[in-house]
Amino acid sequence: MTERLTAVVTRSTGSWYDVRNDAGRVAKARVRGRLRLGASRSTNPVVVGDRVEYTIDESGEVWIEGVLSRDNYIIRRSSNLSRESHIIAANLDQALVVATLFSPVTAPEFIDRFLVTCEAYRIPATIVLNKMDLALAGGGAEAVRDFMEVYNGAGYRVIPASATGGEGVDEIGEFLTGRTTLISGNSGVGKSTLIGAVSPGLDIRVGEISRAHGKGMHTTTFSQMYALAGGGWVIDTPGIKGFGLVDIGSGELYHFFPEMMRVASGCQYYNCTHTHEPGCAVIDAVERGEISGQRYLSYLKMLEEDEKYR
Repeated sequence: MTERLTAVVTRSTGSWYDVRNDAGRVAKARVRGRLRLGASRSTNPVVVGDRVEYTIDESGEVWIEGVLSRDNYIIRRSSNLSRESHIIAANLDQALVVATLFSPVTAPEFIDRFLVTCEAYRIPATIVLNKMDLALAGGGAEAVRDFMEVYNGAGYRVIPASATGGEGVDEIGEFLTGRTTLISGNSGVGKSTLIGAVSPGLDIRVGEISRAHGKGMHTTTFSQMYALAGGGWVIDTPGIKGFGLVDIGSGELYHFFPEMMRVASGCQYYNCTHTHEPGCAVIDAVERGEISGQRYLSYLKMLEEDEKYR
């Protein structure tokens, strides 16, 4: 019987996978057909961060035979497959969503969907507000203050950063050290540049912003895990345009908005949807300015767009 060995997936191109064993050796592997066919609900049966079992055949080919139980994962609805989902990465200690207010503009709804998914799968999330130099040079000091107020108020840590100017780089480096971190965000927000600034020896491709549309052009074309010089791992992902929720029912959605959970016990009705009911503590908190109207609007949109995104 062929011996089954274990390894961690460090890169996925869709057809081939890099796997790293306990001795640090990396090999290129493919997935057995039965494993691929068995992943009926996901477009990708094996993802970066997975712990897998593999075998080596007589010709030296490496085959992934199975995926060991995952501690957690980040998942989103596939943009073009309404009934299928896409797992971004697995077995994470934390997640970092990179956002920008200028060149390009990150939509608050994207951030909120990412944060909701992290809350649902119990992955601590932090926000990096990148390209602070551009934001402040463009007269965006008020927009920066508003952003910080919204997400600090919701209970999230926000790290202001500028990969080119060096702001926040040391703080991000300390945050990443010794942990496995997924770094995600729209194309062009500077994920790869930030990783390169934190650990300059890494060979990470960096793209530019499209002058025609002011949006990022895809540079990272597949997910990859990088070892940091100071210890720890980061998983860089292709830029994500949309983030559809998976397996989060409308009745539990508010559980994944920390600021809503803090006050929901005060609602008059136990099954309050926080949309129209009298005596709703959440609505009252929004009206008093204790909960961000922007975040509450994101909540309402997620409820309304159930068919489109889920």
